[in-house]
Amino acid sequence: MMARLGDYANIKTGKLDANASSNNGIYPFFTCSKEPLTIDTYSYDCECVLVAGNGDLNVKYYFGKFDAYQRTYIIESNNKEMLFVRYLYYFLDKYVETLRRQSIGGVIKYIKLGNLTEVRMPLPSLDEQRKVADILDRISGLIAKRRQQLDKLDEMIKARFVELFGTFPENEKGWPVGKIRDIVQEVRYGSSRPAVDGGQYLYLRMNNITYNGELDLTDMKRIDVPESELPKCTVRRGDVLFNRTNSKELVGKTCVYDRDEKMVLAGFVIRVRVNEHALPEFLSVFLNMDFSKQMLLGMCKTAIGQANINAQEMQNIEIYIPPMGLQKEFVAFKRHVNNTKTTIRRSLEKLETLKNARMQEYFG
Repeated sequence: MMARLGDYANIKTGKLDANASSNNGIYPFFTCSKEPLTIDTYSYDCECVLVAGNGDLNVKYYFGKFDAYQRTYIIESNNKEMLFVRYLYYFLDKYVETLRRQSIGGVIKYIKLGNLTEVRMPLPSLDEQRKVADILDRISGLIAKRRQQLDKLDEMIKARFVELFGTFPENEKGWPVGKIRDIVQEVRYGSSRPAVDGGQYLYLRMNNITYNGELDLTDMKRIDVPESELPKCTVRRGDVLFNRTNSKELVGKTCVYDRDEKMVLAGFVIRVRVNEHALPEFLSVFLNMDFSKQMLLGMCKTAIGQANINAQEMQNIEIYIPPMGLQKEFVAFKRHVNNTKTTIRRSLEKLETLKNARMQEYFG
């Protein structure tokens, strides 16, 4: 049976501006971001599905007290004997692909109420809805567990870094202190040319550097660059890649390029090649540590909304320089942990493939 969502659900929007949040609020405050903020008061106490009404769009499930931004849609079942809310959540999580195609507007896309009320959804019996939601809950739970395991391993790497080298600028172990320019042999920007369809070379951009200091190549663009420019803007194994500009939350994301294929680097990323005083992994993790992030944000304090740390400023960042033997010990530990992470990621990929197959089977 296919049903019109507006016949089985009450749909409304939040009433608050995005700046109504409070840092230490005790209730979730749902905006159009994937992660909720917090707020001191609540306007709603229910089980519902929340759909971001603008931006990239996303879908969340919540049961309890909360408040919501005025462009966030709050969807409740108006008859829980007919529509199970967890089932609705999974259906809309799949249907959001269609909502993105339907969104309208200029720089910030948005959807209207009718995009939701007129949705046609499969509506089997309540028992079947519960069965579908239960299966997807179990798979989603395993996916969340794998992601938590990856997060814990990232925390383990950072904990080992502090155990071996200490924090900075405290430098409680008394290592020699220099500047990043003292441990590098070459620093270059990437190419400022735009990506093009069918370009000759893969184009490594700042979005391909993850928060935990790794590469994510699932969304790659291509670029054409003259042969004469390639030596200046291509990356090789062992290069440290530093994201120099974007929002303040993203500035300074750093990783080590660990592949053999030739890629062209974007102009917003600084390519760093270390000298004999440091290993690439040591520099990359140092820059991704929380104490370094605070330092980088301090360097951007005069910027409004945007951050831009140039190559000169990056090379002037102070850093402790521990013995090479200790750096090698840390890198060996990190690589061992990364092997475990690779195994977990393979399991995660299989679970995500299974979930996608089930979602396709249930919702088309």
